Amino acid sequence: MQHTEETIEIIGARAHNLKNIDVTIPREKLVVITGLSGSGKSSLAFDTIYAEGQRRYIETFSAYARQFLGGLERPDVDKIDGLSPVIAIEQKTTSKSPRSTVGTITE
Repeated sequence: MQHTEETIEIIGARAHNLKNIDVTIPREKLVVITGLSGSGKSSLAFDTIYAEGQRRYIETFSAYARQFLGGLERPDVDKIDGLSPVIAIEQKTTSKSPRSTVGTITE
């Protein structure tokens, strides 16, 4: 696989049902991850891509600010290139308000 400025490249993802998979995802596009139940969709999206994007974002904070956030572990992956800071919106929300926005339901 060839990483370019227009892609996110994931090499050797191993979380839960993911068995050393390689994926190239286009940047600045709407991307859908589909598959059978238990096939690793959430493991790829949340446990790999989101976890690494959040970890990299928090690394940009000062040491003082990071001490209050606790450490974030690196996901079990060989390499991720082209990843920017990320947000995640899970299907399960704690708020049932019709006034909820992306800002009120994300961490």
